[in-house]
Amino acid sequence: MADYLVIVESPAKAKTIERYLGKKYKVKASMGHVIDLPKSQMGVDVENHYEPKYITIRGKGPILKEIKASAKKAKKVYLAADPDREGEAIAWHLAHALDIDEDSKCRVVFNEITKDAIKDSFKHPRSINNDLVDAQQARRVLDRLVGYNISPLLWKKVKKGLSAGRVQSVALKMIIDREKEIENFKPEEYWSIDAVFEKDKETFDGAFYGVNGKKLELHTEEEVKQVLNKLQTKQFIVDSVTKKERKRNPSKPFTTSSLQQEAARKLNFRARKTMMVAQQLYEGIDLGKKSGGITGLITYMRTDSTRISDIAKEEAKGYVEEKYGKAFLGHTGKEKQKQGSQDAHEAIRPTSVMRDPKSLKAILSNDQYKLYKLIWERFVASQMAPAILDTMSITMKHDDVEFRATGSKIKFKGFMRVYVEGNDDNKKMEDKILPDLQEGMKINAEEITPNQHFTQPPPRYTEARLVKTMEEKGIGRPSTYAPTLDTIQRRGYTSMENKRFVPTELGTIVTELLEEFFPEIIDVDFTVKMENDLDSIEDGKNNWVEIVDDFYHDFRQRLEVAEEEMDKIEIKDEPAGITCENCGHEMVYKMGRYGKFLACSNFPECRNTKPILKEIGVKCPKCHEGNIVERKSKKRRTFYGCDRFPECDFVSWDKPISRPCPKCGSLLVEKKSKKGTQVQCVACDYKETPQS
Repeated sequence: MADYLVIVESPAKAKTIERYLGKKYKVKASMGHVIDLPKSQMGVDVENHYEPKYITIRGKGPILKEIKASAKKAKKVYLAADPDREGEAIAWHLAHALDIDEDSKCRVVFNEITKDAIKDSFKHPRSINNDLVDAQQARRVLDRLVGYNISPLLWKKVKKGLSAGRVQSVALKMIIDREKEIENFKPEEYWSIDAVFEKDKETFDGAFYGVNGKKLELHTEEEVKQVLNKLQTKQFIVDSVTKKERKRNPSKPFTTSSLQQEAARKLNFRARKTMMVAQQLYEGIDLGKKSGGITGLITYMRTDSTRISDIAKEEAKGYVEEKYGKAFLGHTGKEKQKQGSQDAHEAIRPTSVMRDPKSLKAILSNDQYKLYKLIWERFVASQMAPAILDTMSITMKHDDVEFRATGSKIKFKGFMRVYVEGNDDNKKMEDKILPDLQEGMKINAEEITPNQHFTQPPPRYTEARLVKTMEEKGIGRPSTYAPTLDTIQRRGYTSMENKRFVPTELGTIVTELLEEFFPEIIDVDFTVKMENDLDSIEDGKNNWVEIVDDFYHDFRQRLEVAEEEMDKIEIKDEPAGITCENCGHEMVYKMGRYGKFLACSNFPECRNTKPILKEIGVKCPKCHEGNIVERKSKKRRTFYGCDRFPECDFVSWDKPISRPCPKCGSLLVEKKSKKGTQVQCVACDYKETPQS
């Protein structure tokens, strides 16, 4: 029997760590929490200082029994759960279950699963951090007090299966508030005047700026005509030329939030998928015996810190200098952390920059490779020199009418050799070069075009934009973003249209009830204050019971009022206008996990259900009788098929369009890629220019 027992959360980690530590160590996995609050009841004694009622989780008894048996035979037990509040709580529960003195040096933490990091962490064991445990315990108790009190009330007054939570309710309120902004938005007219200028056969774009040196906004066509009437000829004089050199700094290494945002933008990953793949990379991938076997490829992926260890900086410095040269080396001083950052561990980075993505492509799955490449490139770029851009701005005048043009050219790529951060508008940075003009030169405007515009409403939230906004406002923490977004969709509170959140009727009703009876639950400022209170518990500045009691005192009173005054709301099923083919009763629209679907109104006698099919205006190219409709696969991926299925089995992942191929007459489809949407034929080589 081994001298030492190490308990980790995941079996994938267990094998790797055991190999690193050697024969004297036996590593067991707890499979996450083994002890927690019961699911069947609130599990919090509000009359006895909010004492939690912990039990062994159903199904985890054999695991705990096996761990106890191994612990009895070991000289010493080390608790090596993840390096965060939740991991600290798991270690604390295990210490109590195994009769380990929590003040003893039994706790081991590491930020990456590599041989050096693991061995070093066992040289510096510590006692369990009770402040971390208390902060996690406070979060769990608060969430129970909210969820297990409001949810049954919603079941009684609205519909069974509903839930309310501290963070999810605020996120849902943000989505609904955005929808109201869009509905109430009144577009305003405005105009621009664009011009194409020419000098020595070189053309460049410019835009109207103002009159008499003052910026002038154009709101009506009449105002535009007044400006155009001033332009008697198309000849302009170059009034000023300004040239500057500008630096563009690289983005910092990934935090949980920025990783989820960038993976959504560049890889089209949902937040939940990003965290699942990141977990695999963190816990370890088998690189083969020659490369060290199972190895963790990235550091811990739940973090709000951008800090990087000195060792990692030095390794990156060596790589950049060798690969790109000294000119590409960046400043690697101490990173300034944003206010409120936990800084418990490092940013998300590769455990070794020497394992470049290309060398691992054959080993990793497609998703693992894409995410690892993103993390690797972001980290390497963060340690590189700024890009240098030559910028140029030109002012052109015709009497007192002023047009301006700006351009920029990359002089030195710096970090942009490796990576450039994405943006929500998918705009790519390109050189916009202006001719070398001098003050006093005469130039001609080949075209002057007035354009009418209308202001646009704010966009609906994508997952990336919602995560970014939650982080900026201080709502939730790295570990809560993905499950929060998942919950509001699973409960039917939101649906996704074009990858953007749309609140459902159910979500709106629940939010309106919470707003009326529990305003603090969906108040951003209150939620942020609660997160800060939890941080203060972690820092040892506040007592967790006092924080919980301060919240529950008012909450309990609101709960009593809601029980008495909240009206029962009946959500009537919307008639679909068609009859059930099985029993003849009317079909109705119902709300399910993935949005609306058709169901028979004669339920439960008749259980007929059907998906809502969206026609795209294209006849089936196979049977020529049915219409092509949009469908969803089991994994919620959109595909297209004939509405006469199963009589006709035509299917396509790419969206068919109504016109035939001009070359061979076959079906044309829209094929999407990073470059845009391209129309191409399924039978011949006909292609059209991609539309961005």
